[in-house]
Amino acid sequence: MSRIREAFASGKAFIPFITCGDPDLATTEKAVLSAAENGADIIELNIPFSDPTAVDATIQEANIRALAAGVTTDKIFDLIGQLRKDVTVPFVISGYANVVFSYGPDRFLKKCAELSVDGLIVPDLPFEEREEFLPWCEQYGVDLIAMVAATSRERVTAIASEAKGFLYIMACPGGTTQELKDIVSVVRTVTDVPCAVCLSSEDAPQFWETAELVDGVIEDGPIVALMGRFGAASPRQVGAHARRAVMQLKAI
Repeated sequence: MSRIREAFASGKAFIPFITCGDPDLATTEKAVLSAAENGADIIELNIPFSDPTAVDATIQEANIRALAAGVTTDKIFDLIGQLRKDVTVPFVISGYANVVFSYGPDRFLKKCAELSVDGLIVPDLPFEEREEFLPWCEQYGVDLIAMVAATSRERVTAIASEAKGFLYIMACPGGTTQELKDIVSVVRTVTDVPCAVCLSSEDAPQFWETAELVDGVIEDGPIVALMGRFGAASPRQVGAHARRAVMQLKAI
């Protein structure tokens, strides 16, 4: 069993999303440590990109701040190496296809393996083009995390059947709990891979009802907003937020 699958074994997993380098890498390091110390089960480390798609303004602004601070892929890998001295929870890296291509897929995935990165999320990689990275992921033992949304429609079955690590479900803006329930019901017929839903809004009314349907919750907007609001003081806030979320999820 992979470390990602193990993270779902003791209850619903909490997965915070952290944009590396916002406001700087030193703060990112402290925020990751704080999240891990307060019970985060998996941590998604986002490589900032100059033109991110399918994200809200909060995450776009975090990308801009991180890039302005001079963050690079190599600096993020150095950070992960430092974090691995103390943090044992699974890491998944999220980054756009151009980031991986620019670095070189073989070199990128080899580096991930050397640093015990457990998974890779490529938001702009269509399922039909997964072979662009899948051979290197398999070679180096890094799960290529599949993503689905309500708009995936008839493709949900095909995507879910190939899922590794966990299935990343995007909650569409204005979407309903029923839409998520429909996706999960299809997924459960073809795979036992855990499902985690990404919820961007901290006060979304469907949050806890949605959490009951899946195996884990990914939070991007609330965590990134804390980093943007509190800056260098944000690690403490991130830890407190993670602790509350973990307690609520484990109670479901």
